[in-house]
Amino acid sequence: MMIALFPNEQKKPSFELASHICAFLQDHGVVVVAEDEKADLIGAKALSSVNPDEIEFLISMGGDGTILRLSNRYGHLKAPILGINLGHLGFMADIPIADLYPSLSDLLNGSYTVDHRLILEGQGPNNEKLQAVNDIVIHRAKNYSLIELAIHIDGVYVNTFVADGIIVATPNGSTAYSLAAGGPILSPTLEALVITPICPHTISNRPIVLTSNHTITIQYLSNYDPIDVRADGLEAVQIKKNETFSIKRSKQTFKLVNLHRHEYFSTLRSKLNWSGKLR
Repeated sequence: MMIALFPNEQKKPSFELASHICAFLQDHGVVVVAEDEKADLIGAKALSSVNPDEIEFLISMGGDGTILRLSNRYGHLKAPILGINLGHLGFMADIPIADLYPSLSDLLNGSYTVDHRLILEGQGPNNEKLQAVNDIVIHRAKNYSLIELAIHIDGVYVNTFVADGIIVATPNGSTAYSLAAGGPILSPTLEALVITPICPHTISNRPIVLTSNHTITIQYLSNYDPIDVRADGLEAVQIKKNETFSIKRSKQTFKLVNLHRHEYFSTLRSKLNWSGKLR
């Protein structure tokens, strides 16, 4: 078995912990690889020295943002991702350090499933392409005023939002920016999309949930500066007045390891500090 380990250098304990994880996996017969510039630091082989098709799992060390950056930078690696949480609010990176080695043992023993989660694919006016695991956000950027965005679904006009912007999120991303903007929580394996306006001027403008087979087209109508379209808070393009940006489901999926010892709704309850109980 070959596993690629990705420590986050911005997290203080990451490299020391990665060295321990590397040794643990190697003791269990696993070939551990890491990014070339980090491999020697943790005792792993260089990523460039192996056949990427032989990698069976990617282990991300950080938070959900680390997983998103990993997915964006190494999209050509098709192995599923296991997330170790070194931060606070992690829904994908749901393995706490306190449960690290039992969780790794479960992985090696096959006590897991792999979720195939929806990915968004966006296309700009100049054929620019973006992909997102969580969301694609159309935002007013440096404009001081609210902007007008006309929404079409499969070519049918739906509404013009006057707002700071629009979030189109996957179920996986429904607990990220969309949730902060008032959007619903969607179970991560749903075949659905959610459109959430950001600070809309009219309070009747509410989030819209769609099945995942639709194409969403957003047209920028305001006579202002260009606005930003950003995927997962990373890659971005700009669109000008009257230009459109289309979003649909990608043919690719985001593969996330789901260990049997960790359960989504328990993670949700813990991370959102829900404390309600039946009376």
